[in-house]
Amino acid sequence: MTWLLVLILLPLAGALAVAGLRGNDRLAMLTALAVSLVELLLIVPLWLTYDPAGDRIQQASSMDWIPAFGIHISFGIDGIALVMIAVIALLVPIVIGALGSADKLPEGRGAGGFLSLILVQQSLTIGVFAATDVFLFYVLFELMLIPMYFLIGYYGGPRRQYAAVKFFLYSFLGGLIMLASAIGAYSLASDELGQGTFDWATLVTVVRDAPASTQIWLFLGFFLAFAIKAPLVPFHTWLPDAAGQAPIGVAVLLVGVLDKVGTFGFLRYCLPMFPEASTQLAPLVLGLAVAGVIYGSVLAAGQQDMKRFVAYVSIAHFGFIALGIFAFTMQAEVGAVTYMLNHSLATGMLILVIGLVVARGGSTRISDYGGMAKITPVLGAMLLIAGLSTLSLPGTNSFISEFLVLLGAFDARPVYAIVATVGMVLAAVYVLWLYQRIMTGPVRGDALVGAGGGPGTAIAPEAGAKKAVRDLSPKEIALLAPLVVLIIGLGFYPKPVLDTVTPSVEATLSAVQEGN
Repeated sequence: MTWLLVLILLPLAGALAVAGLRGNDRLAMLTALAVSLVELLLIVPLWLTYDPAGDRIQQASSMDWIPAFGIHISFGIDGIALVMIAVIALLVPIVIGALGSADKLPEGRGAGGFLSLILVQQSLTIGVFAATDVFLFYVLFELMLIPMYFLIGYYGGPRRQYAAVKFFLYSFLGGLIMLASAIGAYSLASDELGQGTFDWATLVTVVRDAPASTQIWLFLGFFLAFAIKAPLVPFHTWLPDAAGQAPIGVAVLLVGVLDKVGTFGFLRYCLPMFPEASTQLAPLVLGLAVAGVIYGSVLAAGQQDMKRFVAYVSIAHFGFIALGIFAFTMQAEVGAVTYMLNHSLATGMLILVIGLVVARGGSTRISDYGGMAKITPVLGAMLLIAGLSTLSLPGTNSFISEFLVLLGAFDARPVYAIVATVGMVLAAVYVLWLYQRIMTGPVRGDALVGAGGGPGTAIAPEAGAKKAVRDLSPKEIALLAPLVVLIIGLGFYPKPVLDTVTPSVEATLSAVQEGN
């Protein structure tokens, strides 16, 4: 059994153990945290044994599943998948540790069920990134919607059921369209080889030689599923609702990891399998990408709800990632892949810090806060660090990614790159404006200052009295510390990640060039 299979199966085993501890929230949380930390430790040998100069797919394993149709349970990783698996292994223990501080479950909801669903989500998401059989990828792509549906629909905010159903239907229908394209690719392989297969490597060599018209139809099926998941404008409308209603930890995984399945799918499936279609339709995708950058930035600046603010910021950032992927230059493509990692770190920290703000003030409305840095200076510093990474300040991890995307895109697609640079300016506006409204000036806002103790205010009984708000505890600082270290560390020294992903990006671009 490879390290990769252990990483997929361990969270499932942990989920079963945690599910049996319902009614004992503390033990359930300790068990889930222990499993997630072991998972994180297992990433170390996986990373150290990965050879960037070696085979494209490593840690490969395969067994028959439905032999009559050439379907296998096959797993393996390249550098891109390795980075995304490492991200989810890092974020899950932080999300679990944040339960009770940044994250609070609705009344009457136990931690055991919540944590077991988190671990199932981790297992299925790792499986999606590692699958090398297209049918297996589709099955896991759809299955990973189930725990997320319950995490939002059972543990979320007041409109949780609406948000969960909308999230599920969008992604599920996109997956069905992808399945139709996968069956089309299977038929092409059957005609060419005499027998059908869903093996990814085989399909790449067969489908890329298909006529351009055939490629375009098959490409669109995969692209639609991934554009919904990414999410690209105009397929994005599920995200603000889902992120706005999800618990804080679930929003971290949703925006930080699950959405990356879409951009990962562009790289793993759309480009190498349908190179001619990818090239012909690139202007359309680039148009959607830069539209997303501007649209997400403008709407982020106008948000009053902090969680929906993060959702629109992410829509803008995914526009940058798609721009890098479909610019078809080495610099832009590497920038897009590293952006996937760095967005997870920056946005994950931003959502967690917002959760800590909301836990103190009891409101997600930006207008309910002001001058908070005066009473919680450490929390204010953490929001500033997360915000500066989000706007890609030089010296933070996101800067190198955004710089490479724009540099590479300007070489091949200068008009799109110039339009996207407007998003950089807007990012400074919406991030700094958020920080200013929440943290600077005199202490103000219903979340921090009493309003006469009216019904449901849960604040000081005396009008105008400041509410007692504590700064970050040592535990909360410890939860955020790994993200701070990575944000600053990768900002000054991104080489380990660049070295890991560059060969995989080269292989993807080579497949595109060979197919045109």
